[in-house]
Amino acid sequence: MTSKTTLRVIPLGGLGEIGRNMMLLEYGDDIIVIDVGLMFPEEEMLGVDLVIPDFTYLRERREKVRAVFLTHGHEDHVGALPYFLREFDVPVYSTRLTDGLIRVKLQEHRLLQKAKTHVVEPGQVIEAGVFRVEFFTVAHSIPDACGLIIQTPLGPVVHTGDFKLDHTPVMDQHTDLIRLAQVGAEGCLLLMADSTYAEVDGYTPSEQLVGEALKQIMVNAPGRVIVATFASLISRVQQVIDAAVFTGRKVFVTGRSMIDNVAMARQLGYLQAPEGTIVGVEEMRNTPPAKLVVITTGSQGEPTSALTKMANGDHRHIQIVKGDTVVLSASPIPGNEQAVYRNVDNLFRLGADVLYNRVSNIHVRGHASREELKIIQGLLQPEYFVPIHGEYRHLVVHARLAESVGVPQGNAFVLTDGDVLEIDEEAAWLGERVPASYVYVDGLGIGDVDQHILRDRAHLSTDGVVVVIVTVEKQTGALDRPAEILARGFLDLEEREDLAERTREVVAKALQGAEHYAEFGDINTRIRDAVSKFLYDETRRRPMVLTVTVEV
Repeated sequence: MTSKTTLRVIPLGGLGEIGRNMMLLEYGDDIIVIDVGLMFPEEEMLGVDLVIPDFTYLRERREKVRAVFLTHGHEDHVGALPYFLREFDVPVYSTRLTDGLIRVKLQEHRLLQKAKTHVVEPGQVIEAGVFRVEFFTVAHSIPDACGLIIQTPLGPVVHTGDFKLDHTPVMDQHTDLIRLAQVGAEGCLLLMADSTYAEVDGYTPSEQLVGEALKQIMVNAPGRVIVATFASLISRVQQVIDAAVFTGRKVFVTGRSMIDNVAMARQLGYLQAPEGTIVGVEEMRNTPPAKLVVITTGSQGEPTSALTKMANGDHRHIQIVKGDTVVLSASPIPGNEQAVYRNVDNLFRLGADVLYNRVSNIHVRGHASREELKIIQGLLQPEYFVPIHGEYRHLVVHARLAESVGVPQGNAFVLTDGDVLEIDEEAAWLGERVPASYVYVDGLGIGDVDQHILRDRAHLSTDGVVVVIVTVEKQTGALDRPAEILARGFLDLEEREDLAERTREVVAKALQGAEHYAEFGDINTRIRDAVSKFLYDETRRRPMVLTVTVEV
């Protein structure tokens, strides 16, 4: 069967993990890309800044890529776009606020001039090869979030993006159930739906709850209120401003990405603040603490964020004092808990009162729970179903839920990154996998750190390193003087001079047979093997042994 006649659904990220969302649809000679997100590194990814999807499959089919469609402006859906646009010159379609957020990001990467970004209204249809893509509104924790209805030669495909059913949304953005019901009536070929909270029963509470909680906190707080949230959570920022206006407080914004996004959202009319509400540094310093609210980045404990600097006592403008109330208006992303709670501890030590997800209701999820997922299934009644956006257990639970409400048995496919679902007129099946491994961004390097390097970093971080410097005679290969032994992160060899001395003897012994001129590679291997074995026998530790050979 040729790929010309099948619709291919290819996730390159976001399935089996939280973050790094990226989905391809391919039919014949046309490919469209939905979202290009990043993932924050997990604890064992030592030194890694970000994780992005693997573009190998697209590199080999560069001429087929027609367009990128972005569902909303969160990092896990748009964060890898600058890395993608360095390689691919294709149009990018998104709604107004999403476009504003990615333009801020592309400006930082100096890519704004060459990027082809287009603003789309919900209901508008974009033609991309054989695909016709329509945006529809969804309720999420950021304004202008959308799902996609994609007309393909085999029938309509619906991609929900991140969504929930919020009947009292903060910025009046509802999930367009009427449009989804119309697609369901026409006959939906495939539904791809958000699985992040597929394990949670019932309905997700409305965003309005947070607004009420913030007002209560500001009414009762004796001093400053410092609210930390994601820089892209524009609707949460609006709620903080509304609560500040309600309680007669001024607002100061700190954190580079928060300052940029607030400025952009105000410019586009997404943030409403009465004249004089948002103040600069000088006015902030002259405002009594009981009349001030600070909005900051750092809800995830990021090491360079404004809140972390406050917790460590080295923020330029804000020192935490007794009487401050700090509100963490976000749940810790899995893997970030330790960094978040370290900040909470430090803020408590400085005398602040800290409200976080374990002790108060100051964050509402932006994702649908089980009853909402059932409603979407019921409206669309798709022939095939693929759960997206979630760890593997979320996908499995969501697939079972879909089958329990009418998806034909065997037509719910649990895919992971790199799987290929092929659909034709009669059936759907899994094709051959494509490359979809993690690509690590470390400093300016993209993809030059791999599993071996991370393993070495982990090794160095647990057992340290021992460097053996040997000087050998050029003609004979004989040891010219006793080896020098340096250790970092292993043992203090100045205190354990006996161990250093015996290590030198081991090196001398290892080179005894190599006194005819030997290759450096051979000398280094002999030393490394002998020293590693000796140190393990003596200490039951396995430091990384590096050898430096100098000829004289």
